[in-house]
Amino acid sequence: MNKFKMTRRSFGLMTAGGAASFILGAPAIVRAQTAVTFAVPNPSALTWLPYWVAVGEGYFAEEGLDLRLEAVDGSSSVLQAMSAGQAHIGAPGPGPTLGARSRGVDVKFLYNLYPKSVFGLLVKDDSAYQSPADLKGSIIGVGTADGAEVSFTSAIMTDLGLSEGADFTYLPVGDGGTAAVAFLRDDVNAYAGAVSDAAILASRGLNLREITPEAYLGFFGNGIAMLESQMAAMPDLAPKFGKALVRGMRFASDAANKEKALAHCAAGNPQEGEQDYAASLFDGVLNRMTPTNAFMGQGYGFQPAEHWQAIHDSAVSSGALSAPLPDLSAVYTNDFVAGWNA
Repeated sequence: MNKFKMTRRSFGLMTAGGAASFILGAPAIVRAQTAVTFAVPNPSALTWLPYWVAVGEGYFAEEGLDLRLEAVDGSSSVLQAMSAGQAHIGAPGPGPTLGARSRGVDVKFLYNLYPKSVFGLLVKDDSAYQSPADLKGSIIGVGTADGAEVSFTSAIMTDLGLSEGADFTYLPVGDGGTAAVAFLRDDVNAYAGAVSDAAILASRGLNLREITPEAYLGFFGNGIAMLESQMAAMPDLAPKFGKALVRGMRFASDAANKEKALAHCAAGNPQEGEQDYAASLFDGVLNRMTPTNAFMGQGYGFQPAEHWQAIHDSAVSSGALSAPLPDLSAVYTNDFVAGWNA
C-alpha cells in the first residue's frame, strides 16, 4: 500500500538485509534505550498513524525504546524479516499470519491495529459492476501478489463460488500512481485496495466506488505481531510498545490534536505529508483504527475471537490454508490489552 509516487524499494535507505527502510531518529534521551526494529509492509506514515504520533510525542522514548521503522514489500516480507531476525516486531495482516503459522512460524498477533476492515473492492464509479459477483471473468488488481488484500478478496470470491484462475485473475499492479495507470489502461476491472486508495486515486483523476459486501467490512486488517521466541527474549517489548501505541491512538483521536498528529506523520513521510489528500486520509485511517461500539469497552488492540474464526474459516475455504489450524487461539493473544489501556 504505497501511498505516494515512490516505489517501496526506492524509499529511504537500503539496509544490510536489503529491505527498503526509513529511519527517523528518536528524541534525545538521557537514559539507556533498547534498540528495536519495527517492520511494516509499506512506507505510508498515515497508515501507521499511532506509531508516528508515539514517536513524535516521545511515548516510545519514555518507555525506554529506540525505534527504527523499516518498510518492506508486503506482509509476507514483514514475516520474513521477523523470522530472519531482521525485525523484532512487525505489522503483518491476519491472512499472511495464519499462513506463516501453518508453516510452523511461531508468530503471534498481539494488537488489532485495524479492527475495521482496511481493505475494500473498488471499481470505477461509472462501471457496470455493482457487486463482487459481477467480477466473474474479470481481472482484479492488487498491490502485491501475497499481500493481505489478496486474502481478503479471496474470502469474498470463494463465498460466491468463484475461484482464482478459473473465474477471475489477480494482477499485481502496485498502488498509488501505478494502480491508477492500470485502471486508466483498463488493465484491471477492479482493485482490492486499502481505505486510503480511493482518496489517493481520486487525486489522480479516478473516481472509484466500493462494492465490498457489508459482512466483510468486519474483517480486521493489519496488526502488531511478534515471534514467540522474540517475546521470550524481549519480554518487556510487547507491553511497552503497545502502551506507547495506545497513547498515540488516544492523542490522535482528540480532534484538537489533528494538526499536530498530521505533523508527526509528515515528519515520518514528508512526501505523503505534502499531498492534498493527507487530511482526509488521516480521517479515514483513524476511523478504521477505532473499534466498533461493541468492542470499544475492551480497549485498543483487542482481538475478537469470532473475527479470527471468520478469517480462518474463509482462508480454509479459499485454499489459502490447506487445512484448519489445530489451535487457532495460539495465533493471537489479548493478554496485554488491559495493561496497554490502563
